[in-house]
This record gives sequence, C-alpha cells and structure tokens, in this order.
Amino acid sequence: MVEERYKELVKILNKAGVEYYTLDNPTLTDREYDNYMDELLKIEKEHPELIAKDSPSQRIGAEVISGFKKVEHRVPLMSMADVFNEDELIEWDKRVRKEVDDVQYVCELKIDGLSVNLTYENGYLVRAATRGNGIVGEDITHNVKTIKSIPLHIPSGDTIEIRGEIYMPIKSFEELNKQREEAGLSLFQNPRNAAAGSIRQLDSSVTKSRKLDAFFYHVPEAPYKTHYEALEYLKKNGFIVNPNIEKVENMKEVLEYIEKWTQKRDSLPYDIDGIVIKVNDIDKQHRLGSTAKYPRWEIAYKFPALEVTTKLTDVIFTVGRTGQITPNAVLEPIRIMGSTVKRATLHNMDFIRERGLEIGDIVVVRKAGDVIPEVVRNVPERRENTRPIIEINRCPICNCELIKSDSGIDLLCPNDLCPARNIEALIHFVDRPAMNIIGLGERIIEDFYNMGIIEDFVSIYHLDKKKEELMELEGFGSKSINNLLNSIEESKKRSLENLIYAIGIKGIGEKNAKILAKKYRTMDEFEKATFEDLTNIRDIGPILAKNITEYFSLDENLNMIDRLKELGINMNYDGPEEKKSDLITGKKFVITGTIENYSRDELKSIIESYGGVTSESVSKNTDVVIVGENPGSKYDKAQALGIEIWNVDRLKELSEIFEKFNKKN
Repeated sequence: MVEERYKELVKILNKAGVEYYTLDNPTLTDREYDNYMDELLKIEKEHPELIAKDSPSQRIGAEVISGFKKVEHRVPLMSMADVFNEDELIEWDKRVRKEVDDVQYVCELKIDGLSVNLTYENGYLVRAATRGNGIVGEDITHNVKTIKSIPLHIPSGDTIEIRGEIYMPIKSFEELNKQREEAGLSLFQNPRNAAAGSIRQLDSSVTKSRKLDAFFYHVPEAPYKTHYEALEYLKKNGFIVNPNIEKVENMKEVLEYIEKWTQKRDSLPYDIDGIVIKVNDIDKQHRLGSTAKYPRWEIAYKFPALEVTTKLTDVIFTVGRTGQITPNAVLEPIRIMGSTVKRATLHNMDFIRERGLEIGDIVVVRKAGDVIPEVVRNVPERRENTRPIIEINRCPICNCELIKSDSGIDLLCPNDLCPARNIEALIHFVDRPAMNIIGLGERIIEDFYNMGIIEDFVSIYHLDKKKEELMELEGFGSKSINNLLNSIEESKKRSLENLIYAIGIKGIGEKNAKILAKKYRTMDEFEKATFEDLTNIRDIGPILAKNITEYFSLDENLNMIDRLKELGINMNYDGPEEKKSDLITGKKFVITGTIENYSRDELKSIIESYGGVTSESVSKNTDVVIVGENPGSKYDKAQALGIEIWNVDRLKELSEIFEKFNKKN
C-alpha cells in the first residue's frame, strides 16, 4: 500500500514539475504541490529503500563533492565555426550546396550559456558533463539535477545522449547580483559568467539557489531523418526546446530570420549572441562531414557589436599598475550584449578632445568584440547643459604631480609607492593569464591591501598564516578560505610565461611573455638577458628591451623574484621543446581563409611550436601568408606587398610539419 502510494506521488509531482517548468501551464496550486511533496518526503524518510531515481526529492540540492571527475564523451562535442557578416554566411551556403543539393536549413537562437551533455540509461539521467575540450568534460551531475526543467527520467526509456545549453535567465541574474551587492560581494559581469560559475559549484545547494535553466537542441545519435524530427523527440520527452526555431528553404529566409532576431534580441528573457544555422537532413549532414574541429553542416552567425546611446554623467581618472592615468566615462547604466555597462574607457585626453566629449553628453557606446565597452562618439544635436572635461595635473590617489609619458600622449604618476599602482599590480598578478588565483577578485584585492593583509606579490603566498584573520571578515567562511588557499598553492605550478606576464614588466603582454619564456627557458637566464640579446628577438624591439633590462636592474625586483623562488613558485618554462625549421623558425605568419583539415588555432600552434609567430594583420614585416578558401583582403595585400604565399598545395608539400595533409593523402 505504501509503495503504491509512493509511486503515485512520484508520478503526480513529476507531472506537475513538467507542467510548471517545461510547459508553463501548472495544474496544481503551490499548496497542493507542497502537501504532496511533504507526504513523499515522509515516506522516503520512513522507507529509504523506496527512493526512486526520478523522485523529485533528488533535486533538493544538498550534495557536496570534493572535486569534479573527468568524463569522456561517447560522441565528441565539436566546436562550431563562426561567421560575422552576410557575405561570409553566403559563402558557407555556397560550400554546402557544392556538396549536397536541395538543402533545407533549421535556424535557432544561439543561447549565450554553457554546453551540457546529458547521458540517459534506460530512460534515467545517469550523468551530466561539461563540454570540456570536446573529448573529455567534467561531471556536473550533482548540479544539473537541481535544474528543475531537466528531466530525471524520459518516457521513451532510451539509452541516449542529449545536448543543450545551460543558461541563467536575465531575471535570475539581476536578482543574484542584487543579493551579492547587498552582501558586499563582487558582481557577475553577465548571465553567461554567472551560469558558468554556478554550474561548477562543489556544493549543489549553491547551484540550486541560482535558478538556472536549459534549452536542448541536439541528439547526436538520433534515429531520425531530420534534425527537426530530433527536436520533436526532445519535446515529447520533456526537454525544453527553444520555441523560436524555424525551418527555412534558402539563404534569403535565413537572412530574414537573422534580421528579425537581431531586432528582437533585447526583448528575450535570456541572452543570445548569434544565430545557429543547421542543415536539416541528417543524411546530408553525414555527407558534409566535419573538419578537424568544426562540423561542415552547421554555422554560427555572431551578432556584430551592438551600439546603444546613454548619458555621460561624469569622468573619473584611475591609476594603472605602471602609473598611467586613464580617464573613464561614468555612464547612466545601460544593458549591452547581455551585461549592464556603467563605465567605459576614454583612453586619454587626446581621445576625449578628438571626439569633442563633454560631461552631460548623450554618447554612443558599443562593446568591442562583445567584451570591452567603448565610447564611440557623442550625439551633438542632443547636447544641453554640458560642461568640459578638465585634465588633471595631480595623481587622484597620492596627489603626486603628474608627468607626461615618452609619447607625450599619456599622463603618468611617477610615485612608485602610489597605493593605486600597487593595487593594480596585485590585480594583474592574480589574473587568469598570469597566476590565475581564483578567489582574489578586484574588490577583495583592494580590501586586503587597504587592511594590510597583503602588500605585495610575496605576501599573497603567506595568506595561509592569516586564516584566523580572514575568518573574521564578512563573506569568508572556512570553505571559501580553503578554496582560496588551494588556488594560491596551485598557482605555484604555473609555467614561466605566466610568471613573466604576472610580474608586470611594462609593455610585456601574454604573447611576448610566451616568446621570452620559450627563448630563455628559466627565470635565471631571463634575468641575465642583455639589451642587445633582447633586441635580436622577433617582436621585442628596443623599447621593450629597455623596459626589461631596467626592471631587472632594480634590486627590489630581483629580491622579490628570489623570495617567490624560495616559496616554491615555478621558475621554468613547462611548454614543449621548440622544434626548428628554416621555413618557420623566426618568421612571422598571417593566416587567412578556411584551411581544409585545420582550424586557425591548430595552425598557430604548429607555427609557434617551430619558433614562428603569428599575426592578425599583413604588413611589410610579414614573411608568409597562409591562404585557404575565401581569403579576402589579406591575400590581396600580401600579393601587393610581394609576400610569400603558402596555399594548400604548399602545406601538402610540407607534410612532415603539417601532418594531417600527409595522412589524408
């Protein structure tokens, strides 16, 4: 009798869950649902042997794990090639139609979230994994079970993989950031970052509180003739499929779909960053196949940078780690590309003067590359009650008199002990491309510095001695402190290029840091580098060489590195041994067009492994341009400059280096 009632309750509650979370058509009141749930939990407490895999109690979110296990995907999760304009999209359509005829496409919104792969065995959810590198991901089952719209059991009873996108609705994102702001915690930049951080929590109760959701769009081994039929299968089994998917017959209809959702994207309750176009016929998908990285039967059209207007309410000047003074626009908050923008860089006073900006102006703001907010121009016809932006002559932090940079464009604070410079240097040191210390965000670094908890790079590695002091701070429990200390310990293993970038030598970015690490292999050898040696390295000109030698001429910098060495920080380059080739070593390459069998990142990796460097633009200093299909203007410029061209046939000749061509032929 109890068992029958238990099964009935599971059925009632799961049906109610689908109606509420998937169909948006609830039939039970909240009180009825709570009464049924209380009855079910009581039975499970008294008869734990009855607990079913698909019981709604399994979503409660009380599981805490010690780490994420690796999961190998049965079918690899490949990346998707991107296009950024109509011409590129039309060229893709031509390539498709060369291989297959009578093409029908399916257009879908590209949800700005993170990929998830679900595995069901005999209808029960047994595993959920991140995309990872496409072959191996991380097991996030304990967190995915807390997302109420994801079925724990599917009616078909199939053993199958399902692919989708986990995202954070905009409403949930705004609520979360409001809570974090009230708690004095750092805010998430956008819903995608918030979703990614939420799904990788070790404590599933945290994930549950973040109110995530998911859309599903792919069944990799679907026994159907069309992609659209596979989507119908997903709907029948209780998965949420985005309602805005459309079948289209030609590229004209694809472009109409893109135009429609470019205009309507801001009206959606979730973020999208483009449109996905897929060949509908699955047999034709198989015939089109894939490159080494991308399926040829689908493409992602990425939205161009979005421009919006808002008011420039003030300008504040900040001090960077090198002492450079940067004017920043304070804006009336405006939502762009999925995140709320309140500030944007104005670079320098010349930038401000060239654009004729004044405080109170209505300005056009866009996100460059969907990442960095920038002020494009003002709207002069809407100007009223504005005031000029006055150039400062003293540091806003230490009040030291400012000086001009060598270029005469930027202002500098010459005070090496300026607190702002130290804070910015610490923020730079812990950043992801540097030492990647998770848990030391900008606000925490600033607080720790002002409270005297950290004062320099070395003191970060002594935080383990200040656990009791940290425990007294708001927002720092034993778990968050242990996570921070573990991340600090893990950072000691970072390769030499990360450390070179982290210590903040003026002008040395990620790319140059890697070149230097490969060249010198150890920090000891790098410290000994002479000005003449450095200027002989490609991309390290006299200015950077001067910055490097001046950095290592200061005893305080050498002492700091010695202290880091004593703490066990890795001082060696851990990358692969550099191979040599007269054709590549020491030369500069530009890649343009689509190269069969290779992604652009793979080609760059091969070139760098032989001591070559890559660039995005063609100039007189370029040695070789590698040309694939649809190369565009870079190819024309290379021809005009008389630069050596390598096409696919040339890569085939170099089969010892570009191995895939050798294997193919």
